[in-house]
Amino acid sequence: MTGPTAGVPFDAIATGTDIQRRIGVKTSRDEPLARFTTMRVGGPADLFAVIHNAFELRALVKFARARAIPYTILGRGSNLVIADAGIRGLVIQARAEGTKVDGERYHAEAGVPMARAATETQKAGLTGLEYGLAIPGTVGGAVWANAGAHDNETAAVLESATVLLADGTERELARDELGFRYRHSRFKDAPEVPSGGPAEIVMSAVFRLTRADPAEIKRRLDEIRHWRQAHQPLGLPSAGSVFRNPDGDSAGRLIDELGLKGFRIGGAVVSEKHANFIVNDQRGTAADVRRLAEHVRREVRERHGIELQFEVEFIGDWSGWTEETA
Repeated sequence: MTGPTAGVPFDAIATGTDIQRRIGVKTSRDEPLARFTTMRVGGPADLFAVIHNAFELRALVKFARARAIPYTILGRGSNLVIADAGIRGLVIQARAEGTKVDGERYHAEAGVPMARAATETQKAGLTGLEYGLAIPGTVGGAVWANAGAHDNETAAVLESATVLLADGTERELARDELGFRYRHSRFKDAPEVPSGGPAEIVMSAVFRLTRADPAEIKRRLDEIRHWRQAHQPLGLPSAGSVFRNPDGDSAGRLIDELGLKGFRIGGAVVSEKHANFIVNDQRGTAADVRRLAEHVRREVRERHGIELQFEVEFIGDWSGWTEETA
């Protein structure tokens, strides 16, 4: 994702005033985005707004589309690296977090943290979302990426998703309509609107789960929690797994085999705990993270003959960035 379409004027002051007057959502200009991401890097948003319900999200997206303002939807800021130059246009942080248990179905708005979904369904005696405890993002992000962990993925338990389409209408799409495959969905293939911004936005999701003993589900959650503490660098800023696992192999194993644990560029370093994690342990920049990721990918390609695919997304204004050979 890049900056606004060339030639499209954008007055952040006037736009922010108009949003508050018309929609009732407060905005801020030049908002630093690093604190809204798990990697803790990234420059400012031209204009930043937080929404707390579906009405505000619909209204802001409609507003941006009507005025040809580029917009970006941000959840909990995991699985992404925002450019040091920031994000042009309007950044909308989705904090719509309504949930409901209906029999064996769990209804959740897009801003619900997956870890919360895992614990709420455990208390309701519903199994299937335990893997969500290991997903640092939101329901919307999990559907968008078909997020998964611990031998499960979103496609296996999702029944449907309500989506805001390019024409402004909403439609409930069944799982089979979402184009799921490994760490992928139709949303990654959908073109942006002409001014910049996703044409299809996940508003909410329905998960079809199974009844089980809450105590047994809790034991499974505890196992996942302990595994993560033992194997992942949870105490340091990261974006989660950097690369997708290639068919029949593990990205972490390939990187570890090359002795790249501990390799550093600037403030970014390949985790000593899990080689498929890059951590920001010395106030690194987004450029540090991306250069290190590109170095790791190049090393794996040259020495293993395997082209790793990024699982993290590099978003924002990367127009001034160039890869430097490490």
